[in-house]
Amino acid sequence: MTPLDDTDRRLLNRLQEDLPLTPRPYADVAAELGITEQDLLDRLARMKADRIITRFGPFFDAAAMGGDFCLCAMAVPEAEFETVLTKVNAHPEVAHNYERTHRLNMWFVLATETPEAITATADAIERETGITVHRFPKLQEFFIGFRVAA
Repeated sequence: MTPLDDTDRRLLNRLQEDLPLTPRPYADVAAELGITEQDLLDRLARMKADRIITRFGPFFDAAAMGGDFCLCAMAVPEAEFETVLTKVNAHPEVAHNYERTHRLNMWFVLATETPEAITATADAIERETGITVHRFPKLQEFFIGFRVAA
């Protein structure tokens, strides 16, 4: 794994602000950072391959569009963790999947087009894995920004 340099850190911080709605948003951000568009794309690919970032993409407010969010957790036997992880992450509704050092060691968010789809997706994951999906519906929303010290 390649350590983060100052440009990586500035890139991560910058991309959390917004992405320009232009024909070449990556080129525009790259120009702000003083790098080429290809360098920016290569850096994102490297950070994803090194699992420094797990995904890069928009974060939609599913509830504002008639959908729903739900925090979920599972108690996955350690020997089955990778297999279950692959099954869970195969669902396009799954985001932010994290391993925790706790009895409930797999945590993820479901974001669906309808509130009913939360139940359908969680039930499907239970059927596919044989493990209970504990559901923690959102009661209040908080925005927590993440910044990397440059």
